[in-house]
Amino acid sequence: MSQDEHPLQSTTITESNVPLLEGLTTTRAIRRYRDEPIPEAHLRDMLFAATRAPSGSNRQPFRFIVLTDSANAHKAKSLIAGSAQEIWAQKEQNDGYSKGSGADPNSPKSRMANTMRSYVDNFATVPALILPCLVRYRAADPMEGASVYPAVQNLLLAARALGYGGVITGFHRPVEKELKSLLGIPEDIFIASTVTLGKPQGNHGPVRRRPIRELVFADAWEHSPAWAVDPPGTRFTSAGPPKNKT
Repeated sequence: MSQDEHPLQSTTITESNVPLLEGLTTTRAIRRYRDEPIPEAHLRDMLFAATRAPSGSNRQPFRFIVLTDSANAHKAKSLIAGSAQEIWAQKEQNDGYSKGSGADPNSPKSRMANTMRSYVDNFATVPALILPCLVRYRAADPMEGASVYPAVQNLLLAARALGYGGVITGFHRPVEKELKSLLGIPEDIFIASTVTLGKPQGNHGPVRRRPIRELVFADAWEHSPAWAVDPPGTRFTSAGPPKNKT
């Protein structure tokens, strides 16, 4: 069936009842998925939203490889799953996730470790794996991500609007060469990340971050404006980058 003959050719984008600002402030990293495929109509809508993202000079250098249930998809998922499991096992050991508060099964540290362990153990069976790629048209540059990562965020926000969830990872990096060979990705194409998508086992909800006064400055570094106050009911996290000791 050609694209012109596909039923989605005459199907408009799905309506969502999630207001924009609500979606922006409640889109969590979702790592646990129901065993349900994502309908083609919703994949189309999410990827359509992703491709509407801005890019430098409107060059639109982003490309997306969508992997669901084909032979190549299963091979790619398994390949990255092995990498993910090795990376997480090393991080879990290096960062002492089973020590200190991690020994308490009810602690945030322990719950995070359990979630990550389950995520990597089940990576090979995620409903959809997306590989956002960048077609480089000049030498690699730290700013080039500005032409691909906004599209990735569009993808995750569209997933949230349609009742799905996802998370960005870099688990593909150790197996990038094998992945490119498997999927026929040219050597000069940059695989910017992996994104897993599916129907959440849990729920989205207000995310926890540092207080806005710690993250937003006006006129000078670390000078927080008076209006940088969090809305009522905001919940915070102690996570964040380490501060330099003086």
